[in-house]
Amino acid sequence: MPDIEIKHKKEVLAFDRMLSLMEQVRTECPWDNAQTNDSLRTLTIEELYELSQAILDRNDEDIKKELGDVMMHVVFYALIGKEKGKFDITDVLDSLSEKLIRRHPHVFNKDLNLTAQDVEKNWERIKLKEGNRSTFAGVPQTLPSLIKAYRLQDKAKGIGFDWKSKEDVWKKVEEEIGELKEEENKAGGAKNTELEFGDVLFSLINYARFIDVNPDTALEMTNRKFKRRFEYMETKAKENGKPLQDMNTDEMEELWQEAKQKEKVL
Repeated sequence: MPDIEIKHKKEVLAFDRMLSLMEQVRTECPWDNAQTNDSLRTLTIEELYELSQAILDRNDEDIKKELGDVMMHVVFYALIGKEKGKFDITDVLDSLSEKLIRRHPHVFNKDLNLTAQDVEKNWERIKLKEGNRSTFAGVPQTLPSLIKAYRLQDKAKGIGFDWKSKEDVWKKVEEEIGELKEEENKAGGAKNTELEFGDVLFSLINYARFIDVNPDTALEMTNRKFKRRFEYMETKAKENGKPLQDMNTDEMEELWQEAKQKEKVL
């Protein structure tokens, strides 16, 4: 293992203080003492979504706070592991350090001169050597489907299984849309239509990779835009004394266009 100089003494002291506080809380607080891996799992997921929200909001203060909450959960699981005699925070950090060194030979072996693309391919090879049975072993089954599709494609890319150009990917998008329309026009083909729709989404996610767009982030931005415009419509409708549900399509479309124009001005 490379000889690593410890440079961040202030950070080490801060982590030690937090670890001591967590140990005290775990011991002396009835609620914290009652928690298990299972009871914490959903809370951890919630914290990760809150961090994601802060990142999308580009709110550095909230990112700082949410990172702290996520770190607290990491330490919490480590304390439970220690109580069970399985592992402690030192084991967690040592395991991470060893992985960082193992997967970055180009950093710790100065004789290697790799491009970013080389690093990505080498990363997957190293993971397979570590005992991962499949290229997709690190993609959790519980990931949201859109993110999972993106990660599966990215993993396949890591070992060289990918399209040659974005033009080829777009042709595939058009091909899948054609197959969807064809299936939709068949009688009683609801299940196949669903499968073809999934193929369209999968191919669009592939195209997003080729134009350097994160599809999950892009969709969330569109969700927010739709919600923002719709809420503007609701507000204006209330001001005009006629709820949206009492309006016809043309009236609602007029408010929608007004919401779009307002955003352009801002």
